[in-house]
Amino acid sequence: MSGTQLTVTLSGGGADDARAVVRALEGTFGSPDELPADENATVHTATFDGETDARPAGGGAGAGRLSAPVTVTVQGSPEAVRRASDTLTRAFTARDDGAASGDQEQERQLLLEP
Repeated sequence: MSGTQLTVTLSGGGADDARAVVRALEGTFGSPDELPADENATVHTATFDGETDARPAGGGAGAGRLSAPVTVTVQGSPEAVRRASDTLTRAFTARDDGAASGDQEQERQLLLEP
């Protein structure tokens, strides 16, 4: 995984909730590989390959509302994970459910509430 890649895994809620979370991250990370679309899926994934250092640490504007709690796991470089966590906690009511660190990447789980 490169230093600019961020992988986001979402469970709970529906595709609209997953899209709201992904859109909240677009201001910080640019467009994802694709927006969650499968209405029948129980887990959604999006990957951001953009240059995280080239974007301001803003994001979250126009994120939308959630219809149900969504568990979000973000995985990438420590800087990308920190920026994603900061963006999501500004855009939604969030509870930090913990983090795990590897040699060159980190993973953090958040519970976002409506």
